[in-house]
Amino acid sequence: MKAFFTVKRLSFMSINELPNSWSDHDYKSLLEIMQYDDTADLTPEELKEMCLMSLTDNDAEDAAKIVLEYVFKDRLTKGQIENIANEMLDEKMWEEHADISLHEAFFNVNQLLHRAFNGKFPNPEAVKFQVHLTAAREDGLAVFKHFPEAPLIRLLVAGMPDNTLIFRLFEEQVDGEEFNDARDIIWQLKMEKTNDKEIVFTVISSMYWFHDFKYVEAFDADTHPDEISGAIN
Repeated sequence: MKAFFTVKRLSFMSINELPNSWSDHDYKSLLEIMQYDDTADLTPEELKEMCLMSLTDNDAEDAAKIVLEYVFKDRLTKGQIENIANEMLDEKMWEEHADISLHEAFFNVNQLLHRAFNGKFPNPEAVKFQVHLTAAREDGLAVFKHFPEAPLIRLLVAGMPDNTLIFRLFEEQVDGEEFNDARDIIWQLKMEKTNDKEIVFTVISSMYWFHDFKYVEAFDADTHPDEISGAIN
């Protein structure tokens, strides 16, 4: 099923911290790992500041290991963590790591360390933007019923240059019937249906993927859902 839309970019902004990336529980857990146990009377803001201060009691690479082990304890080996802790002082792991399913978590790790060490780690840059879609037909919004990230990215790519990174790396998935990597390209997604033919998406992702969308205003394009998504044809 192909669906045709008019796409209009409503907003586009750079952000350096993702919504709800770190919780009070996370800060407490990190403080406990660093052997700071007296957290009962700390306010949420104090918890955060104490966590940042405690990280700087370590050198930058050791602090990176602490946060990486907490976040990735079930997904990365000890050797991988040691290597990445050193590499992330200079490299943008939220863009460069081979496994893009880890990119959002790497962004959050880097953001915390960047703030704690006053810029010693690279400054992470994400993007938050809104797009308004108007379907050509009343049943057009059905393409977003299951796994909306896939058809949405196909639509957004259509408005960006032919050499845009997503299309260059994932051309077969964009044109094909399965776009499994779409889940990891879009980190956070909210949608608000305004009527039977219109919907507004709020997208949070890496600037790495969507910097070209900054220059897009409005365009017409078609998209299609994944074959495995179960969307009604």
